[in-house]
Amino acid sequence: MERTSRGWGSGLLGVIVFSGSLPATRVAISGFEPVFLTAARAVIAALLGMVLLLALRQKRPARADLRPLIVVALGVVVGFPLLTALALRRIDTAHSIVFVGLLPLATAVFGVVRGGERPRPAFWIFSIVGALSVVGFAASRGGSGSLVGDLLMVAAIVACGLGYAEGAVLSRRLGGWQVICWALVLALPVMAVIALATLPGAWPRIGAPAWLGLAYVSVFSMLVGFVFWYRGLALGGIAKVGQLQLLQPFFGLALAAMLLHEPVAMTMVAVTAVIVLCVAGAKRFA
Repeated sequence: MERTSRGWGSGLLGVIVFSGSLPATRVAISGFEPVFLTAARAVIAALLGMVLLLALRQKRPARADLRPLIVVALGVVVGFPLLTALALRRIDTAHSIVFVGLLPLATAVFGVVRGGERPRPAFWIFSIVGALSVVGFAASRGGSGSLVGDLLMVAAIVACGLGYAEGAVLSRRLGGWQVICWALVLALPVMAVIALATLPGAWPRIGAPAWLGLAYVSVFSMLVGFVFWYRGLALGGIAKVGQLQLLQPFFGLALAAMLLHEPVAMTMVAVTAVIVLCVAGAKRFA
């Protein structure tokens, strides 16, 4: 019980950190192109991760760990950051945040496939209700310019769910923070080349908010949040603790309203309320 409680606590801290990711990305793309932003945040986080690994004298992963680390890198280092940055060029932050409600279901599915977990049937009912609430909200919004953005967000959620589940399984052997650090280091050569190839042409025109957004997604979204998140998934279970992500839209919408002054429709609040109830139900029956 104590192990599970520590897992939920650590996972909640990770969710709180991740809640600022989409608002920060929205701010960052006001000054940086999505591809450069994705590469730059990975390079900065990888350098910090390398310092941690060297300072704490962590041994290298085994050869068998390389494939899972590549999956983690493709999912959470490249896939989710790039796809969300591209999506945020087409939809606003508040709209994109609600899609995060799909992430717990994606993580739970991959947790069953990759982690061998078997939640009870009631767990899936609450998870699916939460996911359908998100899908229904997206469909009700409609709009000619948002379809591509919605599809990009769905693809981002799938990539992230896979990366979360794969990293959580690997965390049981390597440790939570070690997994994200090694995944970042593994991706560093490629991401460094991409960052250099897509350097902005007019640095003076990039405002302070864009730099702050880049700093947040590089240090917190790409590294610090994962330290808590992977530890939580490893201790409390991928499917169970993964349902905490249903709370992320609530935190994210609040940040979008306070920091970006974006309108938050009552439908968004209603969907978020349903999602919170689904978290409680999923936790009860996981």
